[in-house]
Amino acid sequence: MPIAEIISSLKDNPYFGAGAGLFGVGAAAALLRKSSQIGMIWFRRHCMITLEVPSKDKSYFWLLQWISIRGTRTQHLSVETTFSQSETGKVNTKFDFIPSPGSHFFSYKRTWIRVDRNREKQMIDLHRGAPWESVTLTAIGRNRQLFFDILEESRQMALQKQEGKTVMYTAVGPEWRPFGYPRRKRPLDSVVLDRGISDRILADVDEFISNPSWYMDRGIPYRRGYLLYGPPGCGKSSYIMALAGQLEYSICVMNLSERGLSDDRLNHLLTMAPEQSIILLEDVDAAFVSRDLNKENPAAYQGMGRLTLSGLLNALDGVASAEARIIFMTTNYLERLDPALIRPGRVDLKEKIDYATEHQLKQMFLRFYPHESIDRANVFVKEVTSHGRDVSLAQIQGLFLMHKSDADSVLKSTNTVWSL
Repeated sequence: MPIAEIISSLKDNPYFGAGAGLFGVGAAAALLRKSSQIGMIWFRRHCMITLEVPSKDKSYFWLLQWISIRGTRTQHLSVETTFSQSETGKVNTKFDFIPSPGSHFFSYKRTWIRVDRNREKQMIDLHRGAPWESVTLTAIGRNRQLFFDILEESRQMALQKQEGKTVMYTAVGPEWRPFGYPRRKRPLDSVVLDRGISDRILADVDEFISNPSWYMDRGIPYRRGYLLYGPPGCGKSSYIMALAGQLEYSICVMNLSERGLSDDRLNHLLTMAPEQSIILLEDVDAAFVSRDLNKENPAAYQGMGRLTLSGLLNALDGVASAEARIIFMTTNYLERLDPALIRPGRVDLKEKIDYATEHQLKQMFLRFYPHESIDRANVFVKEVTSHGRDVSLAQIQGLFLMHKSDADSVLKSTNTVWSL
């Protein structure tokens, strides 16, 4: 039988015709589905841009807050309770809404953006002890600047909440976390030091911050160390707090006597300190005593925990120590510190914050009682110094607080200042 007749007979066969039709429809559907998948993959790779922000990144919560404000179409929300402290010291509670886990859509600069907030129940973020989360932004186009603009706006929005405040950080595990509420900036002139001390410190810090290239060009490590020493209650910590407000820096407070502090953790914390922050090591003599004072017991200068003096020295000025860093150390007993700890390179400027001088007594009197005359301030100075005993700024401030609006009572009670 000729081939043409065989094909003609097959075409006329209803069973063959039905099977071929179904096969063709199925093949066409499979091809269309595969083509759409390939087309979608190609479109995502070449015509869409995606940004993933994990919860461990600093901008994660900034971005959530920004989306909750800009993404007005977001209806599925989670609550985040925050606290703020007013200038009077009152703590106010505020409820912020952030996008809940799931998908959200909003428009930004005439571009529709999809937000996917994912939460992995099986994975834990070791830094926060919370489930691992991430936020993914997806937009049509290839404009990366769009995401840069979003991140910058979210950062500026977060900074506005801290404007005029000083943020305190404390070390928790391997990271720095905000401690308490952001504090109102303390004016630098509210801490009355002896003549020239504040000006020298401020000028040195300003010069350091404004000239990073000078250090880089000469191969000098870009870091600066300061030591404030003197009797307790004379204004060391208060001045550092005011200086941070003047510079618009935060403060990272570290306790070297913490038992869980090791050499590696100290080095890691100093390296990972928040940008634009002052690292404060208070009462360093309480953690380490000079080797010269402990020749009979060499282990005495090894610290209260696993932190060693050698580890501290290497963290401050070692090969792996961080740069672009400002460290302030305070002590009440300079003679107890090991010479290696306060040598140049680790401590670049030392200032003694001593008992109140006549200049400080006069300035404090006029600050607390601005309507009084200079002659009355001189009388106060003469009354305090006539006893021939040293007095700290904390004691003088305590006396003023007992007589807030009565300068006459202060002049009559100067002999009680040493009991405060």
